[in-house]
Amino acid sequence: MFGFRPDGRRITTIDPIVRITPYLMPMRCDAQVFLQHKVDYEMLARYIAQQSAKGEKVTFMQIIVAAFVRAVSQHPEINRYIMNKQYYSRNNCTVSFTMLKDPQDAESGETAVKLRFDPTDTLYDVRDRMNKAIEANRGVEEKNFLDKLVGILHAVPGLATAVVALVRLLDRYGLCPGALLDELPFHTSMYITNNASIGLHHVNHHIYNFGSTSLFFGMGSVERTMVMENGQPRMKRWLPIGITADERVCSGAHYAGFFATMNRCLNNPALLEVPPETVRYDPGMEYHEPKVNAEKPVEGEAVSA
Repeated sequence: MFGFRPDGRRITTIDPIVRITPYLMPMRCDAQVFLQHKVDYEMLARYIAQQSAKGEKVTFMQIIVAAFVRAVSQHPEINRYIMNKQYYSRNNCTVSFTMLKDPQDAESGETAVKLRFDPTDTLYDVRDRMNKAIEANRGVEEKNFLDKLVGILHAVPGLATAVVALVRLLDRYGLCPGALLDELPFHTSMYITNNASIGLHHVNHHIYNFGSTSLFFGMGSVERTMVMENGQPRMKRWLPIGITADERVCSGAHYAGFFATMNRCLNNPALLEVPPETVRYDPGMEYHEPKVNAEKPVEGEAVSA
């Protein structure tokens, strides 16, 4: 309320043309645009093998998330969202994803996980955060806050409808408790799904009208296309990603810069092994998260956007 929310602060220093778009397209489903991207699977597979030989186990999904975090550290405009037609800058960088309780049993059920990242995080920091969260939620008997909440809502007829409506209303006016927003996976910088892990093609997933996420990444099964190399045709493998974005969040130029940074990191993941030289924030919105194996957050050199 009054421009302040538990997960962000209202910003008004935005291009007028961009700022008017929420009035023209009030909901995210009005403004979602779809992009397709293909990552060089063979190059990443070689990099992952090299890391494994050095005793560092990383995955494709962790590299993609690390590239996202790095791109946000350079383009804070992407880490904004729209609520009640107003623009807000997040005071965190979060990524949500859905995971199987038991990867060997599709009937074991799923759960949603949301993680906080620091803009200075390296690929190894991202890996450690994700591994810790996955281990904590692995197993049919493990129940996180969201699992327990959904179980309670379904236990009483009509309760889910009433509670979701109340949360929507409170969220609209910035009155939703911060502790609840911290747990809800739909209030996140980016949501990602790994369809490749269950043998499905990539998708352009919708971005929810509930919550505040403005980006959705959908990884899919490896694709093969013919390319010409040294005058000879061969089949090359690609990792496809379907991207759905809320076009209202910032200008096309900011989106272009963000995706260019992500693409550069995905084409050269070694860049993610070290922290960024500088970090950009929206004015007054600097934030940090303690490393998994550290008591205090790492203070990076911050530059206001």
